[in-house]
Amino acid sequence: MTLSIDDLRSAVANGSIDTVVMAFADHYGRLVGKRFDGQFFVESALADGTHACDYLLTVDMEMEPVEGYASANWQAGYGDFHLVPDLATMRRAAWTERAAIVLCDVEDDATHEPIAVAPRSILRRQIDRLADAGFTTGAASELEFFIFTDSYRAAHDKGYRDLEAAGWYVEDYHLLQGARTEGYVGAARRALVASGIPVENSKGEAAIGQHELNIAWADALEMADRHVVMKQALKEIADQQGVSVTFMAKPDAAQPGNSCHLHLSLWKDGRNAFTGDDGEPTDEFRWFLGGFMAHTPDLMVAYAPTINSYKRYQSQSWAPTRIAWSTDNRTTSFRIVGRGQSRRIECRLPGADANPYVAYAAALASGLDGIENKIEPPAELVGDAYTSDADQVPTSLATAAERFAASDAARRLLGDEVVDHYGHFHRSEVAAFEAAVTDWEHRRYFERI
Repeated sequence: MTLSIDDLRSAVANGSIDTVVMAFADHYGRLVGKRFDGQFFVESALADGTHACDYLLTVDMEMEPVEGYASANWQAGYGDFHLVPDLATMRRAAWTERAAIVLCDVEDDATHEPIAVAPRSILRRQIDRLADAGFTTGAASELEFFIFTDSYRAAHDKGYRDLEAAGWYVEDYHLLQGARTEGYVGAARRALVASGIPVENSKGEAAIGQHELNIAWADALEMADRHVVMKQALKEIADQQGVSVTFMAKPDAAQPGNSCHLHLSLWKDGRNAFTGDDGEPTDEFRWFLGGFMAHTPDLMVAYAPTINSYKRYQSQSWAPTRIAWSTDNRTTSFRIVGRGQSRRIECRLPGADANPYVAYAAALASGLDGIENKIEPPAELVGDAYTSDADQVPTSLATAAERFAASDAARRLLGDEVVDHYGHFHRSEVAAFEAAVTDWEHRRYFERI
């Protein structure tokens, strides 16, 4: 459950909580931070926060510091930044014993200004811009994942090859096959609810061993917070049960990938701003969609941030390949769903590897720009978007990263500091991949070249 300060103090006093995790999301959207003794947290860190090395927003997946960032580097000595707990995010970590978790904002240790390139700061800035325009947000993430019977350690030792999927046939909506993984998925649902993250449902998905677990919609910041906590919880529960889950966008070339469809709406005066009094779509809806779509090519790295992301975009794979919109059409990248107060835009571009803070920030910045500049969307696509002549989705991180770094629109919407920082992040990821020798190369060239 979510916890007030008084709740936490009482739980620490009676011993039902003895550990508090202070966490924040890095570039990749993974949670990093510290575990505190419960009593020390309530006596000290609750008010004072804590510190962490500023290299955490410059490291790669292997935790190696990458040179070339202005925000933190060897020349500046890799100092500290300040982690400030956002007490509205404090909740029981019900997937583990006697623990709570709180998410933190990342601030400059001297000025106490937000670190502009921290993912949560990026989203906060766009939410503040929307508030200035009179809007609040409604958002939901649909996260998909594959389950394997191999533990994470066993998967590592096998080089992540020849893993045993938790199912043996495609189980999309299939209740019998889904029941076979209920020991894991059911435990995840119950742990999330007990941690103050309301769950809607879970279901088998369109690949072997693939599942989706949907949590209730909220404002965009709360949803991004729920999203990263959910991923952490699902990985820890898998570890406890000796299985593994992956949120890779495309873990298997022969099967559909893992998506993270983003559902977005704007609200004003307690009503959905995408629907008018007559029940029809508003100008704000149309312009938001127009801006969202217009800026997608420049901001694609926000929705597809890894090398693997772009392998998901295959024809007839349930992942979009064209930048188009339509009403309730799963072949398009922008699917309009709901009606009346539930009308919303489902963006089908992000994979489950997306950093939700950055993805939501890019979407909101684009949509607000559409409203401010009255950007009209293209005509609605009718039919199969895969075979249409609509603009193609970028096909590689290298292409998307170069476009992002050179984009005047990205700089106007997100700021030079963010674009320079994340442009370097994505270029570094591309360079690391291009230097690697892959299994594909061994299979293709080792003997026969």
